[in-house]
Amino acid sequence: MDNNIAIQVDKISKQYDLISERQRHDTIRELITERFRSAFSRNGRAQTRHTFWALKDVSLQVNKGEILGIIGNNGAGKSTLLKILSRVTEPTTGSAVIRGRVGSLLEVGTGFHWELTGRENIYLSGAILGMTKEEISEKFDEIVNFSELDRFLDMPVKRYSSGMYVRLAFSVAAHLRPDILLLDEVLSVGDLDFQRKCMDYAKSLKEDNATILLVSHNMFSIKSMCSRALCMEDGKILFDGPVAEAIEYYERNSSKIRDLRKDDAHRFAVHLTDMTLSDEEGNPCYVFDHGQRMRIRLKLKATKPVHDPNIIVAFVRSDNVNCINFCTALDGFTLPSIDGESVIELLTPNLKLVAEFYTIHVVVRDRSFQNLHLFQIGPSFHIRHDLLNPHFGVFHEPARWSLCEDVSVRSEFSAGKGV
Repeated sequence: MDNNIAIQVDKISKQYDLISERQRHDTIRELITERFRSAFSRNGRAQTRHTFWALKDVSLQVNKGEILGIIGNNGAGKSTLLKILSRVTEPTTGSAVIRGRVGSLLEVGTGFHWELTGRENIYLSGAILGMTKEEISEKFDEIVNFSELDRFLDMPVKRYSSGMYVRLAFSVAAHLRPDILLLDEVLSVGDLDFQRKCMDYAKSLKEDNATILLVSHNMFSIKSMCSRALCMEDGKILFDGPVAEAIEYYERNSSKIRDLRKDDAHRFAVHLTDMTLSDEEGNPCYVFDHGQRMRIRLKLKATKPVHDPNIIVAFVRSDNVNCINFCTALDGFTLPSIDGESVIELLTPNLKLVAEFYTIHVVVRDRSFQNLHLFQIGPSFHIRHDLLNPHFGVFHEPARWSLCEDVSVRSEFSAGKGV
């Protein structure tokens, strides 16, 4: 293995059981849980076993000092790959050679104990990451100052918000000064200033020739941080190359309609056969500026007539938050029926969504919202804005502000009469 190579992955695959017995490579917690379930299962019968391949023959090489972005839709295998590289779980087949000290931040509060204080968890998490007690003590003040949580240090972390969790977890992982740092989307939980702080810190690690793997749905973070990117889908690497080309490949691939499982699809009377996104003028587009309108064209095919349909188009954020719905029944558009092929076009209002990655879900019900005739996942797109991100919520709508001339006027709350 070349001395310049930090990570060498050779034909790694990972299989999970979806229902009953676990793989021998799962975590201790999962194994204990499964043994408990088995002990109380009815008549001790083994359940039907279904398997799922999260990774399939993945091979890659990462050089020392390289910042590699990993992108793809939910379920593509990105997080599973990082869990294997961080030794959280083992591959079913294949191998990985990692040269150097590894720091990882895969989930909010990784390595934290719910009942312990922030101070105690710094030592616990640091030890799990491979730091000695002396090393943690030496860097303790730096970790606390970076997290900006000194006031809450002796509070049990079960009372921390998710943002406080990620501040402390990242601070510990970063001050390990790892040779290899694995980051899985968690930075989006922190506020805007802390996200920038973390990104700057991650970039500073590159000056020490550290290797960084970053999984994110935020294409702007990938562009600013990475020199190379992988695009994954269905447990495989579909593209490996320059960042701009990887993102273009990803956005083009995300525009495809994802089929439902065959055993679900047959029960629907309506099918989404094509879907296009464009700007207001009709130009194909998958990156929209905040405040821009979107034109959506749906091509539907009904296997039998559906009378009085209600078509719903939902924008779902990367963390599965349903942010906005457009609905023919509520928007005053009446469609007598869908029979055979139909083309429906929707022009959105000015989109006030914050900058993020969104996927479109299409649903057809009746006007009473009872019977389901279609549910299908369509294309994905990005909203672009330099400032507005999920820290500001789901969307931003300007309010009307004014300065009161009479400064003696006080609300009941400010006068001490509020709740």
